[in-house]
Amino acid sequence: GIAIFSFERGEKRWLEAFTGKDILPMGKCLSCLRIDPVPQQHQQQRSQYQQHSTIHLMHNCHRTPSIQDCESYKDASESGSSVGCIESRSPVIPVDSQSNGSSKASNITITMPEKRSFYSRIPPLAKSASNEIRRVSSKECNETKIIILFEQYKDENCDAILAEGIVKLCLDLDVKPDDFKVLLLAWKFGAETMCKFTREEFVNGCKLLKADSVKGIQLKFNDLILEVQNPDKFKDLYRFTFKFGLDSESGQRILPVDISILLWKLVFTLKEPSILNRWIQFLEQHPSIRGISRDTWYMFLNFAETVADDLSLYDDTEAWPSLLDDFVEHENDKLNQNISKEQKDEEQIS
Repeated sequence: GIAIFSFERGEKRWLEAFTGKDILPMGKCLSCLRIDPVPQQHQQQRSQYQQHSTIHLMHNCHRTPSIQDCESYKDASESGSSVGCIESRSPVIPVDSQSNGSSKASNITITMPEKRSFYSRIPPLAKSASNEIRRVSSKECNETKIIILFEQYKDENCDAILAEGIVKLCLDLDVKPDDFKVLLLAWKFGAETMCKFTREEFVNGCKLLKADSVKGIQLKFNDLILEVQNPDKFKDLYRFTFKFGLDSESGQRILPVDISILLWKLVFTLKEPSILNRWIQFLEQHPSIRGISRDTWYMFLNFAETVADDLSLYDDTEAWPSLLDDFVEHENDKLNQNISKEQKDEEQIS
């Protein structure tokens, strides 16, 4: 063979003698570095392997490459066919060096499988227990079940649940008919009359609670108790209670005193005002008081929240209902009588 070196003239003969080869000086045309073209047979093998690699990649685009795939790629690289493998796998389009980063003017054609996102290759996750619990807890109630539940307690001669059916419902709910929870249930149902749930009230109320069974209603009681601890919600419940106690069918506008006393005790179950007992005693000691008007019922809540236990914060210039004025006067008289009695006792002792 011929060795090509770049050397000084004085070294030429020594190198020829040492290597036993003719030494030719390297010119500037670089023609000596020309690589012979790949024989046609090799080009066909390379093309076939490139096509095979593309088909193989498309066939396995949804699975993780195995060790055999890596070995095949390695063998192909060592055999001189790595260019075909890279062209079939690489998603990057070559950029022309003369186009300043633009992908135009590229004449290289790359065979690519259909583009797929990373997420499309991930198999769907199995439903977990937490997902099932979330789905069950958020499901809507079944109206058909609500209607069936209503039919269990409905009166035979009326399309409503009357006193007997309500007692039976309360037994199934494990509450007493005069329990605070029953009042909350009537509030949510929007009941117009005591001891009566119409079909519409019962069905719409159960939908609002998202409960279609006795057990479902029981599970909502704690939520209702928490809800009415909000002052605005309790005020709404308090006002509903007055209307609930009226006999709407007869057009009643004044609530009887005995019913009012029972409802005041019931609605203040969670938080009883300190003045409530004295107010009830006042009503019981004055049988001339026949009933409680809506205005008196509504204003008593403000009255109980405003005045102190000793009524020292009561302002008689405000527009309080006359019955509340009478109550304050009655309490002040009792207080004065007690003071006078104490003074008389002290005088007698002295």
